[in-house]
Amino acid sequence: MAGFRNGRGRDNRPPQQQPQQAPYGYNAAPPPYPQQQWQQPPQGQPYGQQGQAYGEPEYFGDPQHHQQHAAANNPGHTQMFSVDDPYGGAATYDAGAAPVPTGPRLPWKQLLSGIVLRPADTFLRMRDHAVWGPALIVTFLYGLLAIFGFDKAREEALNATISSTVPYVLMTALGFVVGGLILGAVTHTLARQLGGDGAWQPTVGLSMLIMSITDAPRLLFALFLGGENGLVQVLGWATWLALGALLTLMVSRSHDLPWPKALGASAIQLVALLSLIKLGTL
Repeated sequence: MAGFRNGRGRDNRPPQQQPQQAPYGYNAAPPPYPQQQWQQPPQGQPYGQQGQAYGEPEYFGDPQHHQQHAAANNPGHTQMFSVDDPYGGAATYDAGAAPVPTGPRLPWKQLLSGIVLRPADTFLRMRDHAVWGPALIVTFLYGLLAIFGFDKAREEALNATISSTVPYVLMTALGFVVGGLILGAVTHTLARQLGGDGAWQPTVGLSMLIMSITDAPRLLFALFLGGENGLVQVLGWATWLALGALLTLMVSRSHDLPWPKALGASAIQLVALLSLIKLGTL
């Protein structure tokens, strides 16, 4: 090699005879795989249309996409997808998904007064709460007095002995409780068939309370004036209309139904109570 160097130590051999230096350092091994050089695609030719090496998919031609794909498939990473909303994120109406205010259960005093004074708010707040305690107690007490609102039944009960009157009154009260449960269940079933989404326990319990509370004014006057009195008859029809309005409102709030469907779901219970209580007295 001394014969090929000049006095300053410079190699004067032709380039074809000069030793090639390793690109990765002295005696370094070449990389295991040939590196692909990222080239700017010709003007007018997007990424993915230029030739790919080794049969790679088109998105491998974009180094940024390649890094995102690799990161998304590594453990501990999650690949996110986005879907464009053509309506600009506008809210859509979903039947049965109306906003329902949440809150604690109303005490029994506020519940009973709310049915008369604030029915809409009360029914909406109690649509997810069972009211078995007040419903059973109020309906049972109403049934104990309901027998004395009928002239013939009251005479039979007053003329009989106490030993025979007490079982008769208790059986009548239990009959009103069972009848209220059945009629409330029928109303709930019809409401669900018409598209309602309410729970059965609040619907049945509230319907029993409405049935008992609305007939209380008529029953109070019937105890002293008798069922054939004109004022009692007028009160009977007025309270039956109030029963229909409150029952329809309750089903509408509890099942998120428009009032025509709510009235249809309440129709059987209204007709049954009219036949058994109102028309029986009038």
